[in-house]
Amino acid sequence: MLLTVQTTCRLIYRASIHTVDKLPSLSLLGGSIVPPPTSRTMSTTTNNTPIIHPTIESIRAVRKSLDSKTSVGFVPTMGALHEGHLSLARAARSQNDVVIASIFVNPTQFGEGEDLDKYPRQLERDAELLGKIGVDHIFAPSSDTMYGKNHVTYVEPMGFDKTTEGISRPGHFRGVATIVTKLFNIVQPTNAYFGQKDAVQCVLIRRIAEDLDMDVNVQIMDTVREEDGLAMSSRNAYLSDEEREKAHVVYKSLCAAREVYESRLARGMEEVTADDLREVVMAVLETEPLITEVQYVAVDDLETMQPVERVGNDGCVISLACILGPVRLIDNIVLR
Repeated sequence: MLLTVQTTCRLIYRASIHTVDKLPSLSLLGGSIVPPPTSRTMSTTTNNTPIIHPTIESIRAVRKSLDSKTSVGFVPTMGALHEGHLSLARAARSQNDVVIASIFVNPTQFGEGEDLDKYPRQLERDAELLGKIGVDHIFAPSSDTMYGKNHVTYVEPMGFDKTTEGISRPGHFRGVATIVTKLFNIVQPTNAYFGQKDAVQCVLIRRIAEDLDMDVNVQIMDTVREEDGLAMSSRNAYLSDEEREKAHVVYKSLCAAREVYESRLARGMEEVTADDLREVVMAVLETEPLITEVQYVAVDDLETMQPVERVGNDGCVISLACILGPVRLIDNIVLR
């Protein structure tokens, strides 16, 4: 898949998010002087109070103040943090000298009729959670900061709108590619951390880093799940108690496909058809009446997210999207 950078005069919707006032000085916090972070002054304990940066200039000043040998871990989020996000922050904390998280609800990755306006925004709570892990800085810009009035340049990842998730959400990956590119340019991290739950997004971000020659190591971490297997997501909060109780069927359906794949290969079969795997997933999902729509069940190549017809020892990714109650749930499982 190719990446192209486009310019266009199309007007984008701008939504406001909860931000803090502009900091009077990068080095002033609570009236005391805070030295620029270095590998010698990096966070080594939890229960920090992260410095919140609402402007690009402020977070760039932090990055420029660091020694060239200082490693920077970056965790991009849209806020409304859960244990999945926090696991990424812990990994970043354990592997880097300085940790930066971003909290930004990116309007360009939301389509018409999606939940941009009601997406939860809770910066104060999120900052407290990140502080307990030891995150040093939070970049929390407004939409106007990230997409100024004359903004016309977007990153167009060729082919990703033709993936099953891209077909379901036209323009989504253009928005993701653009914001990730902007954030990487602003923060210039050594390592960036993402969760496997958004399978196509993970492939896309690796392509961005490679195709645009970005000096960043993209780390993909395992999906974090609830005790019953439901993938953690900020949108799970929209589920009623009954819907939440039934939502584990999503992961159950993927596990059923994995069992078929593993058992057939164990019996000496060289391949399993993608159709067989999709049928297993659908059969399990159809047992739950609260699922009102299955948007897709995809069986794709691990590296390209392009459809495959047969799955052998090279494995695949099985991903799905469905509507349960008012919520669009996505999940995937990697077969190897």
